[in-house]
Amino acid sequence: MYDYKTSICTTYKIVKEYNSGPGENVLLADRYTELLIVERNREQREREEEIRFRGKHHQQVLKTRASEAYSRISVDQLFKPDDGGDVPKAVILQGNSGHGKSITAQKIMYDWASGKVFKDLFHLVLHLKCKELNEISEACSLVDLLSYCPSFTSETAEVLKDSKMKVLFLIDGFDELKFSFEKTSTVPPKDPFTRAPVEVTLGALLKGLLYPKCCLLVTTRSTASDKLSKLLSDSQRFADILGFTEEGVKEYFQRFFKEELLAKKIFDCVKTNETLYTACFIPVICWITCTVFMEQEEEGMDITKELETTTSIFEHFVSTLLKHHCQGLSQPETLLRSLGQLAERGLQEHQVLFDEKSLSEAFPDPSQATKYNPFLCKFFLRRKVKQERMYSFMHLSFQEFFAALQYLMLENEEEALDKLRELFGNVERFKPVVQFLFGLSNRDIYPDLNKQSRPSIKAYLKKWLLSVLENHRMHQEGMLHILHCLYERHEEEFVREAMGVWGEVKFDRIPLTRTDCWVLLYCLQCCPIIRGLWLKKCNITAEKLRMLQPALSRCEELGLTVENLSDDDVFDLISALGEGKILTKLSVVGSNLSPESVKEVLSALSRQKSVGGVHLSVTTITVPTAALCLDFIQNTETCRELMLKDNSRPLSVLSVDKDSAGLRLDVNSLLSSTRSPASLTLLQVNNQNSGSFTDFIHKFRGVTGLRANSHKTPGDRMGVLESFTDWWTLPGLEKVELEVSCLTESWAYWILNLIHTCPTLKEVELRCTKPSGKCGEENNPLLPCNQRVKIQMRGPNVTEEIQDY
Repeated sequence: MYDYKTSICTTYKIVKEYNSGPGENVLLADRYTELLIVERNREQREREEEIRFRGKHHQQVLKTRASEAYSRISVDQLFKPDDGGDVPKAVILQGNSGHGKSITAQKIMYDWASGKVFKDLFHLVLHLKCKELNEISEACSLVDLLSYCPSFTSETAEVLKDSKMKVLFLIDGFDELKFSFEKTSTVPPKDPFTRAPVEVTLGALLKGLLYPKCCLLVTTRSTASDKLSKLLSDSQRFADILGFTEEGVKEYFQRFFKEELLAKKIFDCVKTNETLYTACFIPVICWITCTVFMEQEEEGMDITKELETTTSIFEHFVSTLLKHHCQGLSQPETLLRSLGQLAERGLQEHQVLFDEKSLSEAFPDPSQATKYNPFLCKFFLRRKVKQERMYSFMHLSFQEFFAALQYLMLENEEEALDKLRELFGNVERFKPVVQFLFGLSNRDIYPDLNKQSRPSIKAYLKKWLLSVLENHRMHQEGMLHILHCLYERHEEEFVREAMGVWGEVKFDRIPLTRTDCWVLLYCLQCCPIIRGLWLKKCNITAEKLRMLQPALSRCEELGLTVENLSDDDVFDLISALGEGKILTKLSVVGSNLSPESVKEVLSALSRQKSVGGVHLSVTTITVPTAALCLDFIQNTETCRELMLKDNSRPLSVLSVDKDSAGLRLDVNSLLSSTRSPASLTLLQVNNQNSGSFTDFIHKFRGVTGLRANSHKTPGDRMGVLESFTDWWTLPGLEKVELEVSCLTESWAYWILNLIHTCPTLKEVELRCTKPSGKCGEENNPLLPCNQRVKIQMRGPNVTEEIQDY
């Protein structure tokens, strides 16, 4: 037995993948990742959630399934005693194609031989691969069948004669067997050495007639699980492989790429593509995605800017299953057409679960509906006193893919065009199908599934998309969908034509994912000239800024909001801006730019053709920074607004505006969310004298002091106000606006002093901003709450007006 286990470890420690050449193998440890296996049958609502939900919502569903409430079970618990203390004689481990059944069987063999699972439960574990058993034509005994198992020897066969030995037969891929297991005249063998037809020998093993004391672990697709259950003894346990959880996907990427930073970068890329990320819970999709990324990495491609289209990943998946999981299928095109018909009908009727009647209508050949079909899942749902067989695609995204595929596989092109016109009459409802259609119309993808050319369909798709762009018929989410259609099409000449018709791209308050950004980048880079791009409040972070940089720097006109920018990211911002463009507005929000970074940004902006407005979020507003801002707006003819938000003080803002009336400086501060602001606005008409305002800025520390103390006691406040008496000699100052939480005598004295000492002053406006009755009697307010007073100087006379604010 020691030699057998050693040989099993040697043989099973490596994995041969779909694309492995002769002698090319990888270690099992570099691929196997724990799968989510549950015992509990899911109700209809739960099944539909698994199928319909995408992205983070789908992962949340799987996280719920992984909880104890859903009876999650690990491999080493498959033969644990049930609630009555009985150990099952047979375990059915079912799962859909590509969900990891075979690699789980391999891992069980390796871990048993290594002493990690079933150590005290089974003395011997034997592995039968059903795909290999199909090739045997002559009569065989059980020992003959076992000779096809790796590492099985005559010495191992002798062990079977020992009645005290606890033996587990691991039978992998029951659904791939070509046998019917119907009644036969051949007498079943009763010992491991008697020969009989393979179907009879294997049937006797499954039914417990041959080697009755052994245990069985059988993997199968769900489409064959009920047939298997009828063969096995009554003492059974069902377990369902659901695929990876989010943690499993992340771990798989780490195992595949090994280098932690690279694995994280690629995982983050995939996670932003909801359709692809959701599909990655299927292990074979995860493998395909990682393989494609690895190829791009080895070829030196920037994976953060160029992702394989979602359509191409799904096409790789379908091609892989057709080649490796459709044994005995003679006409795959017929299968694909039937799947497409079923998928389309389901989408039209908001249906993701199908009964047997629906299958019979879509599949002329019943065997193709289940036996040779790796793309459908089968399960039972309770219907009052009986159970009903139901079917579904692995996920809604696969149903959408097959629905798109069937439009291009219809033999009658005119029928296909009629169906397309109906589909495009309700684009909002069928966006994913439309995107897959554009992807499948790519000349480099579609021929892998069907060799027929559909030029009329390709022309229809092009005409529809160009008409949408020419007529501007879609809202912003619809235009983002157009970008994804162009990306899935992935033909530069067509993308260039479409973007030329579009001309200017505008998105406002539409959060763009990383996937959206590389889609946008691809489309923009196909354009020889980028006339205009506006990305305002679209969740553009430093990372996305770096992705978009090649396109942004080429834009003739740009409006941009960037979030969470650090000093280290300022170079990327400057590179993205380039030079000589029309910058309608630049907003850097939620950031902490240092004074040095503010200087660099303003320097870069000064090299633009024109700048409309600038908003910057900074660590603190210093005297030199404020002076720099004033200098910039005075010397930049087109700039009308420049605002700095001081993150060191909650909601403290310095704002400079320029219009025909002159230059306006606003200093505002909110000391807490429960208090009204204290703010000061100064307006200088004579803005030609830049030195005057620069002199004023040197007293800016006093302004911050005023804001910081505006809610303190009157005595403390007066000490601050007296330090501002020399402000009022400022030439050209015509208007002062002040907001306070409560207008008291202290403020009144301060205003009178201001009026008498500033000869150019024409108007003073004060606002009491707190709601009525909230000032408090101790403040002795002169002005009722929520009102304002406006004082105007007209020659020697002073007029006063008090009104509601």
